[in-house]
Amino acid sequence: MFHRDSATFECYRILSSFRAPQTAHGRRWCKTVNCASMSLVMVTPGLTKGLVMDTVGKACFMGVENKPNRFNPFDFFLFGSRLSRETELLGTWFSDRRFLHDHGWGGFELEAWLVDAKGYPAPLNQRFLERLGNYPLVPELSLFNVELNTEERPLKGDALRRMHDSLASTWSFCDQTAMEMGMGLMMIGILPTVTFDDLTSSNMTPVSRYMALNEQVIRMHGDDPFELNIAGREHLCLEHHDILMEAATTSFQIHLQVNQEDAVRMYNAALIASAPMVAIAANAPFLFGKSLWDETRIPVFEQAVPLGRDRALSGPLPRVSFGHGYVRESLMELFLENQQSFPPLLPIGSNDRPEQMHHVRMHNSTIWRWNRPLVGFDAMGRPHLRLEHRVTSAGPTVMDCMANAAMFYGLVYALSSLKTPPEKLIPFFEAQSGFYLAARHGLDAQILWIQGNRVSLRELLYRDLLSLARRGLEQAGLDMADIDIFLGIIEGRLRTGQNGAVWQRAYVNKHGPDMGALTLAYLQRQRTMEPVHGWTL
Repeated sequence: MFHRDSATFECYRILSSFRAPQTAHGRRWCKTVNCASMSLVMVTPGLTKGLVMDTVGKACFMGVENKPNRFNPFDFFLFGSRLSRETELLGTWFSDRRFLHDHGWGGFELEAWLVDAKGYPAPLNQRFLERLGNYPLVPELSLFNVELNTEERPLKGDALRRMHDSLASTWSFCDQTAMEMGMGLMMIGILPTVTFDDLTSSNMTPVSRYMALNEQVIRMHGDDPFELNIAGREHLCLEHHDILMEAATTSFQIHLQVNQEDAVRMYNAALIASAPMVAIAANAPFLFGKSLWDETRIPVFEQAVPLGRDRALSGPLPRVSFGHGYVRESLMELFLENQQSFPPLLPIGSNDRPEQMHHVRMHNSTIWRWNRPLVGFDAMGRPHLRLEHRVTSAGPTVMDCMANAAMFYGLVYALSSLKTPPEKLIPFFEAQSGFYLAARHGLDAQILWIQGNRVSLRELLYRDLLSLARRGLEQAGLDMADIDIFLGIIEGRLRTGQNGAVWQRAYVNKHGPDMGALTLAYLQRQRTMEPVHGWTL
């Protein structure tokens, strides 16, 4: 009987000596456990010395009442055991080259804000989603955020145009629906009007995963308040007490399916491309009225989930980071790092077969690398590998988002096919340092490039990287006319020096620090669909 589930048997062995707390009625609370599904049962004190196993692998064990969104040591133990088993199985998939070779599929997720008639956050995502019905939107952490999901497409032919048209159609319908409700829908890295008081648990979307995530981050962090400390053009330093600060940041997350043979080169290429990408797409210069980094979203997100480093309970490594080195042999290195260096944060288990990788994928979803490896499955259940590039801000327009996606795809394809791997020429710490310099200073940042010299990102992009990205897109077989359109938008930003962050700062310099006026002016221009490099003040 015990061989049905070795993890459950191990829990039986360890927990059988525990004593449950006695209730006022002379009984003890226990739980019936079937993987992650738990219910309360009552047993007499004489039955609590051991666990009672039944024929389907359920076990009664001593614990506390299972309050909503709360976990106990057994949940973490069982999750960790199954994570270990799935990680071992995943390693055999890499060894046996089990992943699909059908690479070159792309897609993205776009996070957005709901704003009221004055440009301030509107915490109405539930009513908004109910009004939309079956549109491909989901609620985000806060009540004023939503996320649009798009269908993945093979990156060939007219894929870029089709991806744009699909996103533009969805966005237009959603924005029109928001307007009918007296609101607006905005894509921007940080909403200029969001206030500290907006980012509290009272504005958390009432989804059990978000509530559980908040509780577990607080538990792992300990009693001290979270600190937000960002030195930019101005200095912002404050304390907060939950993860809602994360809701201040909204991004455009770009996905790229890769085959196993190319995955190492492509993942490292994504790391190296991150500095130019965060600079060209910067769109988050303000938070709480302070002028900070060009892409303030980066330090805000990293400090909103302050787990790792010096806090033993949360593991040795930060859960939000650029990473800790290039991949050398296989993306499996990252999944091993997940298991070995990051304690489970959300032990939401499942009865799924190990081959479905529930625990591997759940655990990976609580480790927020700026370039994250993903394991997915096609409609036939066959596994594949994807990269999730989380670097770029949302917005300013659909055209700008698609231009960013095209730039990313082109750079990753081109950098990963260079004769000499660029990761051999740019040390990891330089790629990492360049990323944060680019987030802080945008196109003016100076970074080390493969020629061994330091160069401003605006010059590097204009002189070298545009043509490199073009070559990558051409090699992928994408239509030349579409390449011209979307890379032409990137060229326009470089020619004018104006991305979203630059425009926002210029508007404030001209009109004054009225964040409401800035937000409404931004929304007005966003609705014209004109790319940001052509926006006027």
